Amino acid sequence: MTRRTRSDRPATVADIHDLALAMPHVTIWNDDRSRPIYQVGGKSFVFFRTPRPDAVDPDTGERYDDVVVFWVPSADDKLALIGDENSPFFTTGHFDGHLSVLLRTSRVGELSHAELAEVISDAWLSRASARRARLWLEEHGLQ
Repeated sequence: MTRRTRSDRPATVADIHDLALAMPHVTIWNDDRSRPIYQVGGKSFVFFRTPRPDAVDPDTGERYDDVVVFWVPSADDKLALIGDENSPFFTTGHFDGHLSVLLRTSRVGELSHAELAEVISDAWLSRASARRARLWLEEHGLQ
């Protein structure tokens, strides 16, 4: 029997909160645990969005009430995350030209913990100051 490691187990909504809070210099705007906005240097990098008319269930027309927004470093990164029709990440017309992707919390388990950690660290890096990003990358042996 093979044991799953923390990094390859399915991600959870709690992991979104834990991973975002684990990044350095993070503050929470709107301390409502159900819809927090995680920020670095006053810039959001992950946030739980309120239901909006641009993200609806195609069968019922009801607005999704479980959408999380993650910033991405570039348009290429966005395309890589949303380009595969099987990916849990998506976008809407409202986010055309915006460097972010959307994820329904009901689909977060389709990601591994490691995949979610990478998306969140990339989101943080895309919004952190150049100095903070450089220091974090150096600390983690990535630069």
